[in-house]
Parts: sequence; structure tokens; C-alpha cells
Amino acid sequence: MTTLKEPVTPEAVIKAAEGVKLATKNTKEVAKEVTTATVEGLEGTTNHALEFLGVPIDIHTLIHDGVELGINILLALLIFFVGKWVGKRVLTVINRMLERSRLDQTVVNFLNNLLYGLMIVAVLLAALNKLGINTNSFVAVLGAAAVAIGMSLKDQLSNLAAGVMIVIFRPFGRGDYVEVGGQTGTVIDITLVNTRIRTPANHEIIIPNGDIMTNSSTNYTSLPKRRVDVLVGIGYHSDIQKAREAMLSVASCHDKILKHPAPNVRVTALSESSVDLTLYVWTENDDWFDVQCDLLEKVKYAFDESGVDIPFPNRTVHIQGVEGLSKLLQEQKSAASNS
Repeated sequence: MTTLKEPVTPEAVIKAAEGVKLATKNTKEVAKEVTTATVEGLEGTTNHALEFLGVPIDIHTLIHDGVELGINILLALLIFFVGKWVGKRVLTVINRMLERSRLDQTVVNFLNNLLYGLMIVAVLLAALNKLGINTNSFVAVLGAAAVAIGMSLKDQLSNLAAGVMIVIFRPFGRGDYVEVGGQTGTVIDITLVNTRIRTPANHEIIIPNGDIMTNSSTNYTSLPKRRVDVLVGIGYHSDIQKAREAMLSVASCHDKILKHPAPNVRVTALSESSVDLTLYVWTENDDWFDVQCDLLEKVKYAFDESGVDIPFPNRTVHIQGVEGLSKLLQEQKSAASNS
């Protein structure tokens, strides 16, 4: 038996294509409906399970909050690391500016550490704020901690503040010969807490900076020139003019004494046993001690050659009732011999 096939026409092809397209569309819609039903079924099952466990949470809200939290964490980390990087670059610029200002290196290091700490705190607060954490309470805790630390370290913070003032305003520096807190010596180190000086006897003294700022201090080497005052007492019967000429002659022969201002001698006091003359000369700061010692020695030799007397301190004592005292001594002597 022979089967007769119909010829394939364009209309038939178009009709078949439309049938395939319709079938595909129906399949996609069915798949979408199945997927939606499956997700809704899972969500419903999950919600029922959470409700059964006493945790009535919507899965949509949970997913949304989780995604938002993850994004905020990434943004917070980005804020922290980018802010830290920018802060370091800013601190580098500030450090160069401070070094150009010729501040003491101790101050530069202190300011760098302080600014870096403040920058880290600011960046950390910004990152925490992005996470939704209330930074007001955090700042309040930091403030309370700062107050507590400040109260417990009041003296140390006072010394620290005084140290900053010293290194900024520079009332003295390393190598200066100063009188501080009743102590005299050469400054060997200045820290933010204390200052160390070395006395002429090679004793090292540590003075808190707070004591330095609250008391007067004298810097003997801040100026290039210094005056030497040599006080010598002569007898009342000695010739003042001769003593003055001898002192000026000694000063004029010393090679470390400056010609301007010129040396001068003045009567500065009429003491109990002497007329006090003071020789005023000027010298370089580094030569002050040598000039003072040399003048004292050479003035003594000059007075000896000129016959100018340097008297010893003397005191006249008048005893009244000498006769009664003699009688008392005789009575005591007789009593001792009779016994």
C-alpha cells in the first residue's frame, strides 16, 4: 500500500513555527509559575519553621537586612582604610611644615603622635557611624575616661603641658647655663615631663617642668656678653682712689675683658669693717668664670703691692662691771681652795 505525502507549503511552515513559539512561551510561563510557587513554598515553609521556633521573621526582611548590613560593613571598612591613608598623607605634610618651623624635635614628635591619635579616633567614629552605631555614647565614654585619667594624672599632665610650653617658647635650650628652681647648672636634656641639668660639681639634677614654669628661672647664656662683678672690701683708713686705680689697672691688662663697655669701679657699700668697692667689667659669656677668678686673684696681688689693706672682720666688745666680775672670780677661787 502506497502512502501519498502532501507537499510542504509555506503556510504550513509558518503555522508550525507559531505552534512551537506558543509551546515555548507556555513552557516559560509554566516554569516561572513553578519557580515562584517553589520559592513561595520555601518562604512559607521557612516562615512556618521560624514561627514554630518562636522567631516570627519574614525571609524578605532578613535577606534585605543582611544585604544592607554587608554593604554597610564594606563601606565602613572603606571609610576606615581610606581615611587612615588620607590622614597619613596629611600628617606627612604637617610634619614637613613643623620641621620647617624649626621647632624642637621633641615637640614635632609629640604633635605628630597627638594628631595621628585624633585622626584615628575621628576615622573610627565615622566608620562606626556608618554601621549604624550611636557614636554619641562612645564619645561620652571617651570623655569620661579622659576626665578620669586627667584627675589621676593631674601632676603628670601639668608637667606635660609645661614641657610643651618650654619647647615651644624656649626660655632655655640644651647647653645653656641656667638657674632653675634654686639649682644652677648646664641644661643637658629637655623632655616633655622634666628637665635635666648638670651642676659644676658634675651632679645631675632632674627638675619637673611644672616647677620650672611656676617659678622664675635665669638663663645666663642667652646673650653673648655678660658682666663680671668683683667686690672687694678695703680698710676705712685705705686710699679709695689708689684702690680704684689698682683695680682698673688689673682689668686693663686682662686680654679677655672687653674694652666696650669700659671697666668701672664704684663704692657700693660702707660695711661694718670695710669700704666695699665693686669692679664692673664685660666679657664673652664663655669666659665669665675664668675672668671672675682671675680678677679676684690679681686684685689681691695689686692691693698688696699698692699697700691697700683688706681688713678682717672685727668686732669691739665692751664689758661693764669689771670690778664685780673680778670679785666674783676671787670668791670662786677662794671657795675652791678651801674645799
